[in-house]
Amino acid sequence: MPGNAPATPKRVVVFIGGAPGEHLVPSVLDEEQTRSGDLVIAADSGLDRAMSRRVTVHHVVGDLDSVSPEALELARLDGATIHSHQPDKDATDLELALELATSLLPPAADTPTPIHVIGGGGDRLDHLLGVILLLGSPRLSTHLVTAALGQARVAIVNPCSPQLIPAPPGDLVSLIPLHGAASGVTTTGLRWPLLDARLTPGTTRGLSNEVQVAPAHVELQSGTLAVVCPGLAAPVVAIRSGPYDPSPA
Repeated sequence: MPGNAPATPKRVVVFIGGAPGEHLVPSVLDEEQTRSGDLVIAADSGLDRAMSRRVTVHHVVGDLDSVSPEALELARLDGATIHSHQPDKDATDLELALELATSLLPPAADTPTPIHVIGGGGDRLDHLLGVILLLGSPRLSTHLVTAALGQARVAIVNPCSPQLIPAPPGDLVSLIPLHGAASGVTTTGLRWPLLDARLTPGTTRGLSNEVQVAPAHVELQSGTLAVVCPGLAAPVVAIRSGPYDPSPA
């Protein structure tokens, strides 16, 4: 590792890019940057995002086609390790960064190191979908995985990693199953609670819930959920006239 990188990091933070110039726009999530003991990795133009917030980067990875030459040179001078890949490759820069992260972590750690991704909302729907699917990858299932993407927060939930929902009372939250059905889903603190529920891909049952009591919480018995908090207040919705089933099959 670079001389200034922690040998046993408390957390991995991965900076990713977004739309051109997006990293220069202040975000309400700017306070959620790095902490002492973090291992910081920048995926390509994520380096510009990190440096615009004066964050020291330990590793830069990608085909380096969108990072600014000035940021790359400053990172080199600051001791960062540069992992350059060919543009004709079979993985996105974020996937390469996550693979690098897991390869750098101690293999025998009692508690898997949390991974946090910071990036923009982006102007490419395909890239954003790819980011969410990567965060829920089975290879990361033992890690506590979170992300701040533009104004949105994302938390990945699987049987190894129950999660607090990163939103205040009154905010929207959606629970989206990834890579198959999520079973035994139980929540606390939401307006429409779930109890031992099964959420299947292709349904919208988990969308547009509302945090009522913070910190809200979600856990499950099998599968993977992306908990997406878009950073928006929930609209006023009248109470339904019929019964509510908290355990949908």
